[in-house]
Amino acid sequence: MSDLTAVDILMLPDETMLGRAGALNEEMRKSVPDGFALDAHHTPHITLLQRYVRSADLDRVFEAVGGVLGGADPDALELRGVKVAHMEIAAQPGRGLAGLVVQPSQGVLDLQGSLIAAVEPFVESGGTAAAYVTTAEEPEINEDTINYVEGYVPGHSGKNYIAHVTVGYAELDFLAELEGKPFDAFPFHVAGLAIFQLGNNGTAQRELKKWDLRAGSAP
Repeated sequence: MSDLTAVDILMLPDETMLGRAGALNEEMRKSVPDGFALDAHHTPHITLLQRYVRSADLDRVFEAVGGVLGGADPDALELRGVKVAHMEIAAQPGRGLAGLVVQPSQGVLDLQGSLIAAVEPFVESGGTAAAYVTTAEEPEINEDTINYVEGYVPGHSGKNYIAHVTVGYAELDFLAELEGKPFDAFPFHVAGLAIFQLGNNGTAQRELKKWDLRAGSAP
């Protein structure tokens, strides 16, 4: 095991979001047939926090996150899918990684802040490809992914947080056309919260720990 593990503390969406994400993923794969499917190695999710943590401290990370969830109110974690957007992939010119952008409630932002503080004692910088899961289909970890996790706090958290569900990648022309279509915003709920080890392009590759966090239930 590497000294560091690239982890994603994430929310697992309900069937409403899973259905929308799955339909968009099918459209993405019409543009890029060799693109990834949403499956056990590409779990649809809304990231709350990505960090490099010491592998030897993973059990302590799980305990710290569980402690935060013990004081969380699942009913305050309101989410709404509002549009499709993409970011270009430097390693694949002409293609973009697309996501369903999610509008988070203040409860979600508060939870993220609590998680950042809880795992900070176990965080280290200097993560490499060895901190990730690789597969035969995706044997490499690109520099964009490595740098993204390194700078997640503060670059993609707090006021810079853009909640989203990654749904696939496609040609840029295809994405521009897709994003130009009318979009029906929709509310959805959190079905659970989990910690995954990351793969390339921020995919949730390997489940490490999971909690039930449905509205109306206790973690």
